[in-house]
Amino acid sequence: MDKIKVLVVDDESRMRKLVRDFLIRDNFEVVEAGDGEEALDIFYRDKEIALIILDVMMPKINGWDVCREIRGTSKVPIIMLTAKGEENDELQGFDLGVDEYISKPFSPKILVARVEAILRRSSLFSAEEAVEVGGITLDKVAHLVTVDGERIELSYKEFELLAYFIENRGIALSREKILNHVWNYDYFGDARTIDTHVKKLRNKLGKRGEYIKTIWGMGYKFEVTA
Repeated sequence: MDKIKVLVVDDESRMRKLVRDFLIRDNFEVVEAGDGEEALDIFYRDKEIALIILDVMMPKINGWDVCREIRGTSKVPIIMLTAKGEENDELQGFDLGVDEYISKPFSPKILVARVEAILRRSSLFSAEEAVEVGGITLDKVAHLVTVDGERIELSYKEFELLAYFIENRGIALSREKILNHVWNYDYFGDARTIDTHVKKLRNKLGKRGEYIKTIWGMGYKFEVTA
């Protein structure tokens, strides 16, 4: 398999080197940017970038604006780094389509594990056939979802959430279990994160959104009704 290319964006060269060294050790290819403007230039020029590790506080263009612009044209997975670690920042990041959120200081080994987890769930590391259930077709290889034959646009996390629901249809899932499987790590933030994603996913699924049932005080269940 060719090396997977990761774009690391941080204005601190020491931080970039730390992340780069651990990624290279795990056989990733790394390209670097020292500010948001350079990051966008590289991203638009290099079509092989499979994932972005993006710092929030940067000169020229900050991480939020970089993420917002990239999400206008691409669903490439984004891991956001921040020194703040505040709940509101996490919610803003997920609203913008951030796939993972890591507060500094962090363990480089954990960061690499999350990179691998995201890519493992993507078509780069797995290839499963399309699944059709109740008018919804989910194709993991092409990363496409159609509802009653009409294609809908989902963020990376919305896609993963729908896939997890479909794979576990008919099973009651707690918020904690959903977060641990879809986000792939023990999440200690506010439950509003999962509720926000479910709300958006329901809206995008239209009438099929009613398949996602709320289990009060626990979580959700995906259940196809006749």
